[in-house]
Amino acid sequence: MVRQSSSGTPEQSAQDAPLADILTRVRAARPSLAPSERRVADAVLAAPGQVAELSINALGERADTSAATVMRFCRTIGTGNYPQLRLALAAAAAREHALGGEPPEHGGTDISPTDTLDRIVGKIIYNEVRALEDSGAGLDIEALGRAVDVVAGARRVDIFGVGASAFVGQDLHQKLHRIGRMAFIWSDRHAALTAAALLGPGDVALAVSHSGETEDTTEPLQAAAERGATTIALTNDPGSTLATGADLVLTTCARETPFRSGATVSRIAQLAVVDCLFVGVAQRSYDASTAALEKTYGAVQRRRRPAARRGT
Repeated sequence: MVRQSSSGTPEQSAQDAPLADILTRVRAARPSLAPSERRVADAVLAAPGQVAELSINALGERADTSAATVMRFCRTIGTGNYPQLRLALAAAAAREHALGGEPPEHGGTDISPTDTLDRIVGKIIYNEVRALEDSGAGLDIEALGRAVDVVAGARRVDIFGVGASAFVGQDLHQKLHRIGRMAFIWSDRHAALTAAALLGPGDVALAVSHSGETEDTTEPLQAAAERGATTIALTNDPGSTLATGADLVLTTCARETPFRSGATVSRIAQLAVVDCLFVGVAQRSYDASTAALEKTYGAVQRRRRPAARRGT
């Protein structure tokens, strides 16, 4: 398994990773691939079992590229050669079949104009389950542990995110706030830069961006780093600007499609990582966190109408 170090670089060679993790590696590498290699990646992800049976020339034709590009793709993702890629894809397809997680029929997992509503549901659920499993498999536990340490000991935690990523940031903010941690969420670029300017050693800045290239998020994180704060990136691309500029990198592994760019599948993977981070932080002060959660829950419960009065 390829895990990312705090600098976002692999801690071990991709060739050492189990073959069953090939799809996770392809998804992680996809954003940084050249366009021609990205088409190969898309063909692999759409139908790994079928690609495992193709010759290198046939895969090149399917991806509208050359056999030489397929070979470059193999080296980029660490399989070394095409036979090794086919073996890895066959193993991944067998694993999916054994787990009952075969891709929906008729054209992979992307939404097509002719899909029925039940097929759309099947594809969405399939993609979201895969995103959770792949993100769990690819998450760097050492980096997560270090993130838990710095957040648990931080004077304050400032969270940056815009668009769909802001919802994830709001979730983390609410969770930390409920256990008495000083946390802030900034979804406006100017407000985020202002907040970052006030950070320093002992503070934590955490930025959320699926692509890792959103300037509204990368700039505040960079500003926080310049002030001496510990920086954490939560992104789908370990080679992105956001990741390479952060002290710690927490990665997801979710594939976006044209119909579902910034979609629920990405947020679900991010929310799962946020939950792991939060629970780790809460566990460090278990009794105090439990008491705080009970107090905040009770405060809301007291404001709810009794069941007998509902509907009147």
